Parts: sequence; C-alpha cells; structure tokens
Amino acid sequence: MDRKEKLHIAMFPWLAYGHIMPFLQNIDGLPPGAESTGEIPVHKVPYLKKAYDTLQVPLTEFLKTSDVNWIIHDFAPYWLPEIATPLGINLVLFSIFNATSFAFLGPPSALLGNLRTRPEDFTKVPDWIDYPCNIAYKLYEMVTHYECMDEDVSDFQRIGMVIQGCQFMILRSSIEFEPDEIRLLRKLYQKPVVPIGLLPPSLISSNLGKTDEKWEGIKKWLDNKGEKSVFYVALGSEVNLSQEFMHELAFGIEKSNLPFIWVVRQKGQDMIPPGFEERVSERGLVLRDWAPQLQILAHSSVGGFLTHCGWSSIIEALGLGRALILFSGASSDQGLNARLLHGKKVGLEIERNEVDGSFTSELVAQTIRKVMVDPEGEPLRANAWAMREIFGNEKMSNNSLEEFTRFIEDFGPSGAAQV
Repeated sequence: MDRKEKLHIAMFPWLAYGHIMPFLQNIDGLPPGAESTGEIPVHKVPYLKKAYDTLQVPLTEFLKTSDVNWIIHDFAPYWLPEIATPLGINLVLFSIFNATSFAFLGPPSALLGNLRTRPEDFTKVPDWIDYPCNIAYKLYEMVTHYECMDEDVSDFQRIGMVIQGCQFMILRSSIEFEPDEIRLLRKLYQKPVVPIGLLPPSLISSNLGKTDEKWEGIKKWLDNKGEKSVFYVALGSEVNLSQEFMHELAFGIEKSNLPFIWVVRQKGQDMIPPGFEERVSERGLVLRDWAPQLQILAHSSVGGFLTHCGWSSIIEALGLGRALILFSGASSDQGLNARLLHGKKVGLEIERNEVDGSFTSELVAQTIRKVMVDPEGEPLRANAWAMREIFGNEKMSNNSLEEFTRFIEDFGPSGAAQV
C-alpha cells in the first residue's frame, strides 16, 4: 500500500484500569459508578463484563459511519469479529500479558472446547507445550479466577473467539525474553504473532524527580539507607487479601529484620496487626493507598520487590534490575508469571498451600532474606540486574514498535502481511 495513506486505528480496551468509559450504563448487580475492575470486588467483575457487552450495539452504529481501518482490542469483546468483518475492518488482538500466559491457555480449539472445564484442569502443564516447562496454575488461583468470570461467556471463550476473529496478535513481550513461547503461539494460532516489546515506562514521563511532598519524604527516608538494602512491598490495586493473610504477611515482613517500604492499599486499620508499625518504625515505612512506585524502585537503596506478579509491575522492577520476591495475587496471569520468573531465576516464589493459598510468616521471612541478603541468593540478584538489558531497554522496545507499524502498514487485504 502507499505509505502516505493514513490509517484510522481505533483502540478498544477492557475496563481493567482507569476511568475510560464513564458513559457506561450500569446493569443489575453492578455497583453504581463502577467503571473498572479496580473499583469492585472480584465477585462483581462478571457484572462488569455483562455491562461491557452492552457496548456491542452502540459500537456497531459507530463503526458503520466511521472510516476505521483497524481496531486494536483486548480479550473481552468476543462479539467484535462478527461486527467488524462485514464492514471490512481488520482486527488486532493486543495481549497486555506475556506469551507464556497465552501459550498455557492454548489454541482456540482448547479454549472453546471441553478440554478444561474445572479449576483442577489448569493445574498441570498442557500437552501442547513443546519446550521444557513447569508452568501451571495453583488450584487456589484458578478458584479465585472462576469467581470473576461471566457464567454465560467464560474468559476462555472470549479469548478463543477473539483469537479466531483477529488478523493477527500483538503482545507485550520480546523475542529476547520468550523465544520458545512466541514460536509456539505462531504454531498454535496459524497466524502472525508480533511482539511489540516490553514497553518499559519512561522515567522522564513518569515525572521522576518531580517535586512532590509525599515523594520527598520517601526519598529522604531512602537516602539514609544502604545501597540495595531495602525491599519494596506492593500488591497492586486489585489484590485484596483476607485479614488473616495480611497479618501473616506483616509478621513475615517483620521477621525478615530488613528495611522495607510497604504500600497498603486495603482499607481498615485492622488489616495491619496491632503494634506492627510501632515495632518496625526504625526500619520500616508503611504507606497508605498510593505511592510513586517507579520512583521508589529506581532509588539506589531499593534492591528487591515483593510483588503480586502483575506483568506491568514486573516490567518496572526488572527494567531497574530489582530482584523479585514472588507472591501471586491469585488472579488473571499472576500465578503463571510467578512460576515463569521463579524458573528464570530472577526471584523466588513464597511457598503457599496449593489448595487454599495459605502460607506462613516464617516462609515469607526466609524468602525475603534469600532474595535480599543470603549468599545463596546472589545468582538471583545478578540475574535480575542483568535483565535491565531486556526489560529496561527502551531502544529495543521502540524498534519493536516500529516493526509493528511497518507490519500493519504492509498488511494486505488478503489477510497476510506483505513482508
């Protein structure tokens, strides 16, 4: 095609973060004003999916009168191919997850069939994985994920149908990090799978160094700590642990006897054990609700990250070479990420009961110390530091984005890229 011809590309994400669809009409069961998964408990997420599906009619009307050539969409709109194909609009499935997660889920035939119908079916490595792999869900993770699925249309059905209906798939990964997984996806899908890079956040655009009262206080505290001596704890915006688990985690953090920053987003004073903050006041900083995560991770005093294993948080941490203490948030791709990074030897996963997800404070403390200071953890720390060359390489990501741009420009009407 003529490179001067402009393409009109529309983005159609899932409502997993931020207020991007304020006009979305609520339906029975969905709390008023709920606009993303971050604003509702996990058992209410199915109602958000039902509300999302009501966008089918207005989107259809919009596309009929638009000049959109392409739609880059997420996993949720299983009905989108049926709308777009008759209008001659090409579809790109954008996975914000890595290739490992989609390789585990398998081809559309597995997603749309009856191969795996129970949570237990996801606790073993599937047969189509053709490289050495020990990545699978724990039972408690899948039980939690089933709570957030629409019983009428499961997440697996949604993913299977959008894979079938798209012209090609792009994912937030790189061939340097997941060569076997990306190769397998191309084989399973029989269509192009294009990694667009890890898209590391820019320190400049995230206002690193910006004068901010909260950050100034945190920075002053960190400036008085030794290099790579502090571990940072944050479980994301959507992970909600029980009081029992929060207390056990707190006791483990305390028993590690290492300096830390812990961002506690869950409401209620009783989520933290009585007297905890007083006992750790000399070496620990507990922050409520929000913290400048990238700025904290970038500080030279931070050496490790106790994370819920969300892919965005992992990219931030490994982009800065921080070793990982892996504590799966038990939803979406987080369990698979924990296994992946444990296997890559850039962190250690905190051992938990596979049925109910329980754990002990002693194991939390031991894992923290192994990752942060014990001699046996030195290879982990070295491996994590080396990951900066992949995860923090903005030039590599920019090159991947440029390749994607060329790919979409050269994609012919016959359904194959002219490259």
